[in-house]
Amino acid sequence: MEGFYWLIALVIFLIVEGFTAGLTTIWFAAGSLLAFIAAVCGLDLVWQAVIFVLSSVILLFATRPLVKKFVNSRTSRTNADSVIGREAVVTETISNLSASGAITLDGMTWTARSVDPEKEIPAGQTVVVREIRGVKCMVEPQ
Repeated sequence: MEGFYWLIALVIFLIVEGFTAGLTTIWFAAGSLLAFIAAVCGLDLVWQAVIFVLSSVILLFATRPLVKKFVNSRTSRTNADSVIGREAVVTETISNLSASGAITLDGMTWTARSVDPEKEIPAGQTVVVREIRGVKCMVEPQ
């Protein structure tokens, strides 16, 4: 009869996992399955609970980083992220003091500011995008 409760837990964890996209309960579903197997084998409820907890925790810590890496490897960089580290041409002199400046990268114009707040970068110079702050590219001369 105790095994029945582990099957109910398994189903609940799988339903919750089905409604979430973050791999939140799959390890507990596996732990429930192992505890159910322990119940079928006739182990005491205490041992079933120990198997559930240990297997869930071990699976969580052992596989979650690998699974997250695999799942996140399919995500593509956004347009803003894809410009970091790339070269661009200054089309409007960049001056942090006067809050002006623009660059062109892949035919797109971006508002730009210098990584060095004291440094003015003249139009026509090649720069490297170091980061994105809001909608501005933070650049430095190449």
